[in-house]
Amino acid sequence: MIRNLLLASRPLSWVNTAYPFAAAYLLATGGRIDAPLVVGALFFLVPYNLLMYGVNDVFDYASDARNPRKGGAEGALLPPRMHRATLWAAALLAAPFVVYLVVVGGPISRAVLAVSLFAVLAYSVPVLRFKERPVLDSVTSSTHFVSPAVYGIALAAGAFGTPVVALLGAFFLWGAASHAFGAVQDVVADREAGIRSIATAFGARATVRLAIGCYLASSVLLVVCAGLGGGWPAAVAALLPLPYALNAAPWRGVADEDSPSANRGWRRFLWLNYLTGFGVTVLLIAHALAV
Repeated sequence: MIRNLLLASRPLSWVNTAYPFAAAYLLATGGRIDAPLVVGALFFLVPYNLLMYGVNDVFDYASDARNPRKGGAEGALLPPRMHRATLWAAALLAAPFVVYLVVVGGPISRAVLAVSLFAVLAYSVPVLRFKERPVLDSVTSSTHFVSPAVYGIALAAGAFGTPVVALLGAFFLWGAASHAFGAVQDVVADREAGIRSIATAFGARATVRLAIGCYLASSVLLVVCAGLGGGWPAAVAALLPLPYALNAAPWRGVADEDSPSANRGWRRFLWLNYLTGFGVTVLLIAHALAV
């Protein structure tokens, strides 16, 4: 059971939510390390991901059973007997963290946290099922990763100036592009299961091109951020979305029936995140030393 819960939480993706929160909080506080930072980072590291992906795996079991890439690092194939336990584990693990963060936060941070948790659940739970609403699926998925950064700034009572908004906008475009590209590999499996997504609605070829366009737009917005006061770190960061666009480029002409081959690009994407994270860390350290 523990192994399946770990797989359900997507360990490879833990850093993708904890890091944006911690980085945003530290930048907003000038590097202050305190209890809200530690508790928030731990929450966005494991409980948040188990809540997000565990709930998804439970309610996506019928389609996941048809998907050959499920049952490993890219998602647990949870047997039905574990579904109730997974939902309880996700809720109980997250609850104490959420209570603490609500208590120590202010009205704005509480509102951001509420939006973040709503997006996590709305993506997968029956009736809402934002993951089956084309375009809204990519928007919601991007919210999963951008909202921890927004929450970090809000919890630290930081300012949302124009450069910060531009930076968050670039991050949001990157997240939407990444979800769209990730959906391409599942076009065949999703259509067989009767599941709609941005990729099943637009087709694999158009979705890949849309993802590449969003990556490039993210880079452009970072250049704008640099001009609005973000300085040289934002200008250098504008290079970071480009490898993602190059990674998706080989599938810009893929046919729907060949879309599962995009899994190769998705696997590279997972590791590319770590290289990008390293680049962002170097930029943050250099910026802190220069201030």
